[in-house]
Amino acid sequence: MSRIRKQPQRMCVGCREMKNKRELVRIVRSPQGDIDLDTTGKKPGRGAYICPEPECLKQAIKGKRLQKALEQNIPEGVLEKIREQIEQDKTGQ
Repeated sequence: MSRIRKQPQRMCVGCREMKNKRELVRIVRSPQGDIDLDTTGKKPGRGAYICPEPECLKQAIKGKRLQKALEQNIPEGVLEKIREQIEQDKTGQ
């Protein structure tokens, strides 16, 4: 008799909806202070989860929720890189 495993739930910092962890994209601030997209979900550091939708990223940036979750101001160049990666992942599917 196999047990049904619970799926870990995380809240998107953009739309504030609880979703399965695997449906979301993790943005991580490494111990060195670098901010990057974590595609594996295993990078060390403080993470924030967001839906792979450009609109959710826009809401998270506008409301400064992403900066608050990562406890650091995010340079515009890094935000643009994350925006491009989410757009690329969206069109690549």
